[in-house]
Amino acid sequence: MKAMILPGITTLEDNSEPLELKDLPVPEPREEEVLLKVSTCGVCHTELDEIEGRTPPSKFPMVLGHEVIGKVEKTGANASQFKIGDRVGVGWIFSSCGNCYFCKSGNENLCENFAATGRDANGGYAEYMTVPQASAHAIPEVFSNTEAAPLLCAGGVGYRSLLLTNIQDGQNLGLTGFGASGHLVLQLAKHKFPNTKIYVFARNEEQREFAKELGATWAGDTEEETPEKLHAIIDTTPVWKPIVEALKNLRSGGRLVINAIRKEEVDKDYLLSLNYQKHLWLEKEIKSVANVTRTDISEFIQAASEIPIKPEVQEYKLEDANKALQELKAGKIRGAKVLLI
Repeated sequence: MKAMILPGITTLEDNSEPLELKDLPVPEPREEEVLLKVSTCGVCHTELDEIEGRTPPSKFPMVLGHEVIGKVEKTGANASQFKIGDRVGVGWIFSSCGNCYFCKSGNENLCENFAATGRDANGGYAEYMTVPQASAHAIPEVFSNTEAAPLLCAGGVGYRSLLLTNIQDGQNLGLTGFGASGHLVLQLAKHKFPNTKIYVFARNEEQREFAKELGATWAGDTEEETPEKLHAIIDTTPVWKPIVEALKNLRSGGRLVINAIRKEEVDKDYLLSLNYQKHLWLEKEIKSVANVTRTDISEFIQAASEIPIKPEVQEYKLEDANKALQELKAGKIRGAKVLLI
């Protein structure tokens, strides 16, 4: 099978083509796994974190990709949840121990043995992949393969982020950063909280106009102040400046939810401009999002199909994965990027 592999840690500044096209054996599913013939795979900023070593793969070479859509090609001996030909999706969660406190309480995203698709097990930048049946999700017919891919991570973790804001209908919500996750969260929030005003902070005018097209009340630059203070803000950026700037727009008792698996070092010194009275006082909160649960993914897919949410997607060939990653690194984003396998 064809696969784009990551042979080792590098940076896109030093190596514009970090992934290599290789021929690999088609994997065999274990007892409770299914083999998927991959149709599409979303391109996520987490892949940049893996390539550049902020959340490095547990082994090399590694096949990246954790927004996977495919059809079941083969099942393991004890895998009966799906049948041959079923269309399923795979997100960031590949497996967890199943026995710890967190797993038993439905918070397997916090399991010490959490294994991530495309980081700890080969993912979807390939023609085939295997996955435990418990981590595969049925995909409703309302979505094409291309539309469905970003739902598996950008959507699933965005859904978890929105839950963690504790926002109520009629309260003001902010989104800082407006890529794949942001544009899905905005659509979900508009449906779930019809009386909520949504304020978007984005670094370029195209993204701000896109946010307004999707129903944002207001869209401005990262450093701007909103006309009204916000009850909650979700940060989906890979850097630090938007966190500091977002905090000044929170109302008393407001919550900032950071939807990022890692933050880059490039502007970490911006934290020195943090002012306690301006940014943190009056019981403001900061909460991080760690990974994602299977329930997050399945509930979001169901909600997205009922609304329905329609992701904005840019398509690339598997062989052009490096190009998609370069554009993502450069901030050339409108919605989500998806590989056609």
